Amino acid sequence: MTVFTPRQAARVLLLDAEDRVLLFHGWDPARPGHRYWFSPGGGLDPGESSVSGAARELAEETGLRLAPEQLGAPVWEETTAFSFGGRWYRQQQEFFLSRLPDGPAVFEVDTAGFDQTERDSIDEHRWWSVAELEVTPERFYPAELPVLLRRLLGGER
Repeated sequence: MTVFTPRQAARVLLLDAEDRVLLFHGWDPARPGHRYWFSPGGGLDPGESSVSGAARELAEETGLRLAPEQLGAPVWEETTAFSFGGRWYRQQQEFFLSRLPDGPAVFEVDTAGFDQTERDSIDEHRWWSVAELEVTPERFYPAELPVLLRRLLGGER
């Protein structure tokens, strides 16, 4: 019988000016061949709200510091089950949508805030268009991401 550890998480769908979403590429340390792309975010600290956790995770994983109120309300939520590091989780997660702030500077993703597990299991990041996600043979989570982004972006992009 599989025992699931319950976990609350928050994730950010961070878009650039071209409506591309930032995803990280990583793997499960217990299954290094299981590679996938995923959005910034992660587990909530005890007593932390999902929006505060999303803002904290975004800062830690990308260097982009936004106040929680800048993220607004969640745009999607799901419950997912997965294994990581030999342990099974049942994770309830909320997704927030954010765009890079306007400004003259080009945003450079800064992963200096990664913890050791992230440094050991994430090897790259890139900006993906919806069209690229729809045709890639690579694995990404959530699998509904292209449909979700098309809905959030108001149709075709």
